[in-house]
Amino acid sequence: MHKDDLAKVHKAIPKLVDKLANGDVGRRDFLRTTTLLGLSATTAYTLAGKITGEPFVPAARAQGNMGGTIRVSMNVKEISDPAIFDWSEKGNIARHVIEPLAQVGTDNITRPFLAERWEASDDLKTWTFHLRRGVKWNNGDDFIADDVIFNFERWMNPETGSSNYGRFAALRESNDDGSPMMDGAVEKVDDHTVRFNMRVPFLALPESMGDYPALIVHRRFTEEGGNFPDNPVGTGPYLLEDFGVGERAVLVKRDPSEYWGEEVYLDGITYIDHGDDPAAWLAALASGQVDLLYRLSVDQVPAVQGMQHLQLYETVTGQTGVARMKVTEPPFDDVRVRKAIRLSMDHARLLELGYQNLGVPGEDHHVSPAHPEYAEIPEPTQDYEQARALLAEAGYEDGLELTIDCVAQPTWEPNTCQVIAEMLRPAGIDLTVNIMPGGTYWERWTTAPFGFTSWTHRPLGTQVLSLAYRCGVPWNESSYCNPDFDALLDQAEATLDVEERREIMADLEAMLQDDSVIIQPYWRSVFTASGANVNGFSVHPAEEMQLNGVWLS
Repeated sequence: MHKDDLAKVHKAIPKLVDKLANGDVGRRDFLRTTTLLGLSATTAYTLAGKITGEPFVPAARAQGNMGGTIRVSMNVKEISDPAIFDWSEKGNIARHVIEPLAQVGTDNITRPFLAERWEASDDLKTWTFHLRRGVKWNNGDDFIADDVIFNFERWMNPETGSSNYGRFAALRESNDDGSPMMDGAVEKVDDHTVRFNMRVPFLALPESMGDYPALIVHRRFTEEGGNFPDNPVGTGPYLLEDFGVGERAVLVKRDPSEYWGEEVYLDGITYIDHGDDPAAWLAALASGQVDLLYRLSVDQVPAVQGMQHLQLYETVTGQTGVARMKVTEPPFDDVRVRKAIRLSMDHARLLELGYQNLGVPGEDHHVSPAHPEYAEIPEPTQDYEQARALLAEAGYEDGLELTIDCVAQPTWEPNTCQVIAEMLRPAGIDLTVNIMPGGTYWERWTTAPFGFTSWTHRPLGTQVLSLAYRCGVPWNESSYCNPDFDALLDQAEATLDVEERREIMADLEAMLQDDSVIIQPYWRSVFTASGANVNGFSVHPAEEMQLNGVWLS
């Protein structure tokens, strides 16, 4: 495409082309930003290839009439309301029945899905999404703009409790806790066009639409019971045939002539719940009871490497766990206590002892080196002398007894908590690790005074911060509320140039570090495995299962 044509998509794209050619922006950041601004992924990859010499190799597609039903070992969790999904496993079941407006691929690039394309205004405050025509819900209704508007109105109602309330904060009247969506924020242009009018510029709108809580349900979802398994109406290529929490979810292929998208190969997908013990998951795969694992425990990697009939998958991600303190609860309402806890940590040892060195050390601010806007700031260092002085100043010169809640599985989580407890002892802090069944912990993860919570990968660091640390958002488990932080985050989300955004991110990272909201021990590589009969599968950095292009041989 000529630069004049690129400018018609968005005026910033020709500048990004020049920056890529001059080496001022990397290929990954070029691809991510240009696709967010509305350039097709194919065109973006082609442009990048011409400039850098790295060719675009399309994913392999199945040849011939491939079918079969893939069996996946994964926890089958409750999926009644997609608006409040809080686990990737829930999205993995629903994704093949209900679909997003945009999809973030395994290459971390955002592509149109139910939206055919989008355009952004020069100031990034107005976005126009063009919906695909001819898309049918499996009940025969047309997919239209009313469906999109219905979902956004539910998500942005604070009473719904959707994490999308924080994800799309730019649509709200303000950053104040409980503020509603602005009048006219989501506008129906016609049956296949929706316009989003933001309070502040927001670069990550398409990317945010690809997260698993942003799957689109039918406009009559609440009218018809508001329970997805009871009435699984969707636009996707599969139908939900059977579902039982803790047991299985069975998906069968919809009539291909009724599905809008590319051909899918699998006749069915069956998720089987083998409980919380990773040994049971691997045993099921090794014995041929299943074809694919949702997740492989890090300590099982050597075992898979020794089995010739299995395939191992690995990806470096923004996945992590955080030991977070609820800043509204004593003694964590005293920043001196929080800082003493944080200063007791040796992050390199946490990675070594908690996750076998398969990742990189964290820096207590929840922004990963994998994120494009990650900024290098001084790394946290262990300082027991300062930690003990802060505790004494806070009135705990004789020490402090605390409890941290965590789940029993996967084992890296309680293992890491035990290492944290060992590191706190020299500071005079006696930490009890309360290991709980997953279901028990996840009923209270946002209310526990001190808890260890796993967080999945998001493509942008700003997305993570909006979900977890904005005032009043549903997933803000620490209850951290800093209006200066929120205002700076608004600024970061509005900044197109990645170098400029990185400068803002440096201040955000330092703010979280200084306020000592979390211990963020490390960023972890994630693994899974399959049988040799599985083709076309790639592990997603957010552990999303995108199986439309997978087939069995």
